[in-house]
Amino acid sequence: MSTPEGPRRVRVTSPRTSAARRPIIPTGTREIDEQTRLGEIYMLSLVQSQLRLTLAVIAGVLLVLGSLPLLFWLVPPTRTLSIFGLPLPWVILGILVYPVVYVAARVYVRNAERIEAEFTEFVGRK
Repeated sequence: MSTPEGPRRVRVTSPRTSAARRPIIPTGTREIDEQTRLGEIYMLSLVQSQLRLTLAVIAGVLLVLGSLPLLFWLVPPTRTLSIFGLPLPWVILGILVYPVVYVAARVYVRNAERIEAEFTEFVGRK
């Protein structure tokens, strides 16, 4: 007597050994995403930090560039002094202004990235 064999069972497996897990979202990020009052405070602090930086850089550039007319007014020989046949005011305003603006831009970008990195670190660990 032979026993009738039923349908043969086959085990089906997946190459994924574990189910997908929900990522753990830090509290600070969740507060911002859900637009809660605490998230608003976080974002307001970031915007205020960036605004302070912006105003400081603008004030520095205005101080440096705004003092040039004062220099020309207080020191009259600077108005008539020539460098390579060009009047000093032209050299300063036509050539030397650009490195000042470039340095101000570099300072701004470096500090803005630092502010954002600190904000991301702060919000990410909460």
